[in-house]
Amino acid sequence: MYAVVVTGGKQYRVQEGDVIYVEKLEADVETSIELGDVLALGKEDGLVVGTPVVEGAKVIAKVLEQGKAKKVIVFKYKRKKDYRRKQGHRQPFTKLQIEKIEA
Repeated sequence: MYAVVVTGGKQYRVQEGDVIYVEKLEADVETSIELGDVLALGKEDGLVVGTPVVEGAKVIAKVLEQGKAKKVIVFKYKRKKDYRRKQGHRQPFTKLQIEKIEA
């Protein structure tokens, strides 16, 4: 069985045991969280699509890590004008392991 969930403005297709990286969630490490926005469920007997979410469906996940991604360099310049700006950015993330999909 698989589910399509929404978190952080993005959609993820997950199964039990999957490890995914999502936008930062306010949760402590080694705690369980519930992802309630389930858009679709894939079962053995077919696909169940919600309008817009599947009623009563939820995904239980365990927080494995809170961290930051690798640094991305943002460099802007205008030629011949002596204009240069260098800026770095590290996007925070939450690493989740999918424990259970409840329909």
